[in-house]
Amino acid sequence: MSVKPATQSNSIAFAALFLMMLLFFSIFCFTDIYTVSPLPDNKPILVIENMVLSEETPFIIENNHVLLSYNIIKEYLDPYIFWDSAENKITITTFDKTVRLATESLTAMINTKPTEISFPAKILADQQQPYIPIRLLEDLYGIKVKVIQDKNRVIIDKNLNTRKTGKIISDETIMKLSPTWLSASVAKIKKFDNLTVYSLEGGWFQVRTENGLIGYILKNNLEVSEMPEMTEHKPDYRRYSPGRGRLNMVWDYIYKVTPDKSMESVPLGLDIISPTWFSIIDGQGTTDSKADISYIEWAHKNNLAVWPLINNNFDPDITHEFLSSSETRDKVIRQILMYAELFRLDGINLDFENVYLEDKGLLVQFVRELVPILHEAGIVVSMDVTAKSTSPNWSMCYDRKELGKVVDYVILMAYDEHWATSPTSGSVASIGWVENGITTLLEDVSPEKVILGLPFYTRQWEEASDDGGNTTVKSTALSMAQAKEILEKNEAKMSWDEKAGQNFAYYKKGDSVFKIWLEDEKSIKLKAALIEKYGLAGAAAWRKGFEEPEIWDVLYSSLKLPSKI
Repeated sequence: MSVKPATQSNSIAFAALFLMMLLFFSIFCFTDIYTVSPLPDNKPILVIENMVLSEETPFIIENNHVLLSYNIIKEYLDPYIFWDSAENKITITTFDKTVRLATESLTAMINTKPTEISFPAKILADQQQPYIPIRLLEDLYGIKVKVIQDKNRVIIDKNLNTRKTGKIISDETIMKLSPTWLSASVAKIKKFDNLTVYSLEGGWFQVRTENGLIGYILKNNLEVSEMPEMTEHKPDYRRYSPGRGRLNMVWDYIYKVTPDKSMESVPLGLDIISPTWFSIIDGQGTTDSKADISYIEWAHKNNLAVWPLINNNFDPDITHEFLSSSETRDKVIRQILMYAELFRLDGINLDFENVYLEDKGLLVQFVRELVPILHEAGIVVSMDVTAKSTSPNWSMCYDRKELGKVVDYVILMAYDEHWATSPTSGSVASIGWVENGITTLLEDVSPEKVILGLPFYTRQWEEASDDGGNTTVKSTALSMAQAKEILEKNEAKMSWDEKAGQNFAYYKKGDSVFKIWLEDEKSIKLKAALIEKYGLAGAAAWRKGFEEPEIWDVLYSSLKLPSKI
């Protein structure tokens, strides 16, 4: 009995394997027997770049108009689109437009101006979402839309700076469903077919045909080019810069009536003044005003930009009510725009504090709706935020990253480290706490957008002990001059607190101990130096009239440096 050598057996096995692979290769690569279509023709198919979406009704076609579903838009095109189901209103915000659509209406409001549209947004009887005319979205989102009606197919491409295109180098090749020879074939590609090219995976290019088929072609069979695309030019809304270095702003607290400023001189180096003129006083969005045109004339005569403050009355219930309604948000925005145009304002400062954490997203939505409208009117928008903390209503309610994307400036209110009713006495703004507030804000907002808020005030703390040894703490807010007067009158002892970066003073009176961490030239200079250290846009101070005159010299020296913004 003879035995074949092992090498001969291996050769036969190898030959059989080779013939089998050749057979598979021939079947899958050179015949159409196993060609499959990844896009069924019996239901609506939406293709966005190289994604195929067919799991729901992504669009409807009515009277030759294509309407795209709200859910698809929100997930794949615009996470900020807003649907108010209670009022049947859709709000779309872009870098320069705020668009409001009511379902079944042929009028859209674009930056508060009525604009006729050719087909309305709709809600289908069996759908819990609106469908929006896709032709309106083309301009808003910078997209290109191709409709293949006979195949119930819509293709959406985003406007890009460049796009990769490809043509095969042979007369014909097969596009595969997956990046492998053993994958089913999708279509025959001819030499002059135009392909959009996406990723390269294991030697295969993912491509898309002009009619929306997506598959893979071997890298060696494809010639790829990178083509520039025309994109919509976005105007550059330049943030306010007086050309004198970093910004120097002060809030001017207006109690009931705006005082006559005609005889008042302007401090050295001041760029911006923010009178506390406007307040939203009820849930219906009524905005109270103390604005005075003579104040504006005085400021402009003295080369000051005027950015009046508008607050939310620091009332979370009022804030929740007006933020929750698309109509009321629009009412508030229209009032702000009216005041801005009536009084020739240069900017608006948003000071919304004590906001429910649940309204965090609605606050962002309001600001997104407001900013494009004010920008169109040439108005700079700044917003005040507190230092990060675990307080829901006073800190966590701010989505600093999203707000920072929209507004021109974010002003860090770097004060009230120890607030009026604090259970312990301490500094209003110690240097370490202020610096930590800056660095944590810069995690979310770029430094050229950040203005550092400085305190022109301090607090006097009274500590008293009862018979049980318990200490009660009370505080009084003081201007710099008031603090100095109290310390001189009571012959207080003073020393430098290195950790706080402030002069610390105390004195005794009766059974109480009084403590003050002073804000003065030295403490303000230390804080202002952080603006240069972190490349911030400038400073804002609370509040005008609480400072000593020398403070303006300190700020002038600290801020009037060659600008980095």
